[in-house]
This record gives sequence, structure tokens and C-alpha cells, in this order.
Amino acid sequence: MHRAPETDTVWHNGKALRKGYTTGSCATAAAKVAALMVLRQHLIHQVSITTPSGVVLNLNVELAHIEGHQAVAGIRKDGGDDVDATHGMLIFARVTLNDSGTIQLLGGVGVGKVTRNGVGLPLGAPAINRTPRQTIEAAVREAIGPARGAEVEIFAPEGEERAKKTYNARLGILGGISIIGTTGIVTPMSEESWKRSLALELEVKHAAGLARVILAPGNHAERFVRDQLQLDGDTVVTMSNFVGYMIQEAVRLGFSQIVLLGHPGKLIKIAAGIFHTHSHIADGRMETLVAHLALMGAPHDVLLAVSECDTTEAAMTLIDEAGLRDIWPLLARRICQRVEETLRYTRNPPRCDAVMFAFDNQVLGSNRPLADIFAGWPRC
Repeated sequence: MHRAPETDTVWHNGKALRKGYTTGSCATAAAKVAALMVLRQHLIHQVSITTPSGVVLNLNVELAHIEGHQAVAGIRKDGGDDVDATHGMLIFARVTLNDSGTIQLLGGVGVGKVTRNGVGLPLGAPAINRTPRQTIEAAVREAIGPARGAEVEIFAPEGEERAKKTYNARLGILGGISIIGTTGIVTPMSEESWKRSLALELEVKHAAGLARVILAPGNHAERFVRDQLQLDGDTVVTMSNFVGYMIQEAVRLGFSQIVLLGHPGKLIKIAAGIFHTHSHIADGRMETLVAHLALMGAPHDVLLAVSECDTTEAAMTLIDEAGLRDIWPLLARRICQRVEETLRYTRNPPRCDAVMFAFDNQVLGSNRPLADIFAGWPRC
């Protein structure tokens, strides 16, 4: 491979990190070189493409072969220093020439199929997103000229197994990976693609008719919702650390109620007005606890002990021993107030609720009774 040196790296926290390229770029390069090989009837070992962002990639071709009017070529995915579930796997294209004058794009083994609305593709279609579809078709058309036609099958033998490490199943994309990428380039430590995948799950829920949704920091919440609250786990969407972003996406989509649900270790930060909860952005957990405990009239020795805790769990033990469990519903109400403050200029804002639970799955507190929060929600 490669590109101009200045496009190869990105700086993050003082380190130079190597960029990579997307599954969409792999599929585009594989389709282009397979089309060229079937036309020229000889093997090609390197291919050049220009990504949607304008970066030129020179990629090595693997396991190429020609069979008459058909050729197959593989391109190995390289995520750079942003290693994901598809890093290192081969993405193949099989191109078969015909006289139809049109290019037909198919998804083969290891490419997922769309089974739910909301991902921007028709039901039953292969999970090849819009930009890769355009770049694949354009690359093949450039190779075969304006008159010929071609059937282009994208496949990935490892795709079904690799997809188990992605969000695809939650999005209703079954049987394999997605062929994705809007720029063609993977930028290490970029949060945008991660945030977009989380928002896409919200869109799928909305398209399925859900008007109310639970936003949770991690996967543990889905199990808690199902086992402890006896609610349908499909109501849960992971927000990771992107609280503010996911709330805004829920507003954009028109959800009528959002419930922020999780362990205090993450949710406490929202009570302090922190809407990106990763520790490299902000912490303030102990300071927030101490401030609200002081407002409750907690003894000075308890405040001092909590302030010196390294973990939320340690502070929770002290709070429990001091009989100050009322801090949790207090914080839940404060969380909702903070959210409502951010939405005060929003037309028809959603109802916001908050529920905190401990690692032993016991409910610690909520802004109002659980029966009221979840009245009318689908049960499992």
C-alpha cells in the first residue's frame, strides 16, 4: 500500500497513529481489480483507488484468479492503529462480465443481510452502505467501459464469525459484516464512526415503532432490564460515554421518553453536567457525591472518607454504612434536571427519567417510582 506520507498518520495524545482503510475501500479495490483482470485475462497484484476523501490507496491483491468471463480478487482490511473486528480479514469481489449494460451488486458469504428497517437499506438487501455501493459501481464502470455489464459479488469468508464482535445483530444485520465507510479511510481514535453506529441503533428502534427508549452506558443494562425489571431488552440502546450526543439524537428522532439507566460510576457525572463521561474528558464523581451528601447534612467524617475514595463502589459502601441511601434518588432527580436544562429550548422535548443500579443488580434509586417510569412499556 500506500499514500502520501502526510496522510498516513494522525496525532492523538502526543502519539503518531497510523491510519487505515475501510471495508468499503477493500470492496471497491477488489471489485476494480477483478474487473480489470477479467478484461485483460491476466493476474494483477496491486491496484490503485481514490477514496471518497481524495486519498489515493495502492493496495496489494491476494488470492486472485481468473475463470473465463469471471475473476476473483481479495484485499486485506487494514484498520491502521484503530484495530476493529474486521482488521486483517480478506474482503473479496467476484466480477462476472455480461452484455446487460448494467452493474448488479450482490452480497455473498460473510456479508450481512438487512432484516430491520432503519439502517438506510431495503429489507433483504446486502449490508453494503450507500457510499461503498457508489464507489464499487463507479470503479467497475471505469474498468469495463460504458457498454458492458457486470455482476459484482462482494464476499468475506470470515465475515459471519467476525460480525459476532460488532453491533450488527442489534441493528438487524445478520449473517456477516457490513461493507461501510463514508471517507474510505479509518482515522485512529476517531469517535465519529463509533457514535454513528450507536445512533444507527436508535434509528432502528425508531423505525420499529418504539417511542420510548433506555439509554445505558454498557451492555450490562440490557440484562438488568430483562432480568430485574422484566422489560423487553430491545428497548435498551448503548450510549457508551456519549450521553449528550445520544440524547440529541433521541430528540432528533422524536422519542417521547428517554430513561438514563446504569451504574452510578457513569451516571453520577451527568448530575454534574458532564455529558461526555469518559475519564479523559472529565471525572468529578467524588466531588459530586460529596457536594450532594453535604446538602443532605452528612457528617464531615463521611464527606472526608468519600472524598478520598478511588472508586464509586468504595464510596457506595461508605454511603450505605452511613445510612445515606437517599443520595441515589436525589442524584437521579439532579440528572434529569441537568438533561432538562440542556433541552429547555427544544420543541417537544422527551420526558427524561433516571435509574441507577448496583453491580449486584439492586436498584439504588430513581427520580420517580419505577412503576410510573415504565408504565405501559413492553414486557419480556
